[in-house]
Amino acid sequence: MKLVRVLLALVAVLLIGLGGFVAYAWQPTIDPIEPSQAASFDPALVKRGAELAAIGNCAVCHTAPGGAILAGGLALPTPFGTIYATNITPDPDTGIGRWSEAAFTRAMRKGVDREGNHLYPAFPFDHFTHVTDTDNKALYAFLMTRKPIAAEAPANDLPFPLNIRMAVAGWKLLFFREGVYQPDTSKDEIWNRGAYLAEGLGHCGACHTPRNSLGAEKRGEHFAGGEAEGWSAYPINAASLAPIPWTVDSLTHYLRDGWEDVHGVARGPMAPVTANLGAVPQEDARAIATYVASVMGEPSPERKARAERLMAEPATHRPGAVVQTAGSQTVPVSATPENAGAAIYAAACSTCHDAGRPVPYGGLPLRLSTAMYGDTPANPINVILYGLPAPEGEKGPIMPGFAGVLDDDKMAALLAYMRSTFSDRPAWPDPRKLTADIRAGHEATDIRSLPTGSNAPANPSKRETAW
Repeated sequence: MKLVRVLLALVAVLLIGLGGFVAYAWQPTIDPIEPSQAASFDPALVKRGAELAAIGNCAVCHTAPGGAILAGGLALPTPFGTIYATNITPDPDTGIGRWSEAAFTRAMRKGVDREGNHLYPAFPFDHFTHVTDTDNKALYAFLMTRKPIAAEAPANDLPFPLNIRMAVAGWKLLFFREGVYQPDTSKDEIWNRGAYLAEGLGHCGACHTPRNSLGAEKRGEHFAGGEAEGWSAYPINAASLAPIPWTVDSLTHYLRDGWEDVHGVARGPMAPVTANLGAVPQEDARAIATYVASVMGEPSPERKARAERLMAEPATHRPGAVVQTAGSQTVPVSATPENAGAAIYAAACSTCHDAGRPVPYGGLPLRLSTAMYGDTPANPINVILYGLPAPEGEKGPIMPGFAGVLDDDKMAALLAYMRSTFSDRPAWPDPRKLTADIRAGHEATDIRSLPTGSNAPANPSKRETAW
């Protein structure tokens, strides 16, 4: 009898707990509205909304390759399954045309859609929650004045129980902290503006912060480096790997122009970020740079000294293992296994990276490249295999891809040479498997085909948003 009472008590506790969770997780439907007329929105508000949408990189995630801008359908691979970006045009049936401003603000602030469904954190509501009502109003005005596109996103491919939206409420209970950004009164206005944009709409930590086993950003490791779409997102805190320390000026230039003369060219998922930031007021990009530079902190005297030594080295580099002196004559080294990487570098890389031609139209001297210091060779592999395509219709940096001529063994030899020659870090573990995985991922679904272009024009005055 006593055992029965204990079991009944446990069942009662479980039912009460389940009821409490359901009460916490349940969100009401917000009534639909008649689609708004574009002319009803203040043009100045729409313009500011366009700038905010560019800072938030909205089109990049909500546009499928070859699809209509903001019409959704982009596959977002996660460790838990594939999530498809939704249609955020004002189409009344497949988009957000029947969403009121209150419904839109709830999605941004709480991660809940108009019908009361919890949104998956692939939509970074944990950052967007910091956005003010004023900026949400501008974003709403911008989105509601886009061209309506009828496009139904594919169903998400997630296993049970992750395919149950209410399960996201449990994730939120553990990791989500709702609330508008609160200024730090010990900092100035520019710093606070940068923190608001970087932590909010810019959601920099979504890529540049490592994640735990449940996909949440690790607390205590803010900006310590992460992964995005098969690329490494390098640390942008005091652990920055950049051989030449970033400054507010160099970060501003990079964010606005997509390149910087001693840091190189934006590539991978960072390229469309800079393409978008080039279309917003310069003071917004500088504010973000001010905040990020402060998180990085002042470089140590040792790091400054190393940077000065690197900057003092000749602009050109002769692949040392490719030539050898025979008396007074310099002759090519044979492509033996020991020299294979140097020979490949001399043939495929040196003519751009060692010619002394400045960035963005010349290759960055690799002794200045953060990629040579990364914990994995993912970024060099991506760039070597698939290059850097030029911006469509504009002058800009470009690099050919070598996927068709360098097999995995040649890639391993080249990477070993580059790592040992241009950095003081230990050799990368055998990169053959990572190279093969990146090739397979590219062939299966080209997640690097970003709708706004994968590179930025060298002249920011030529840059326009995709909408």
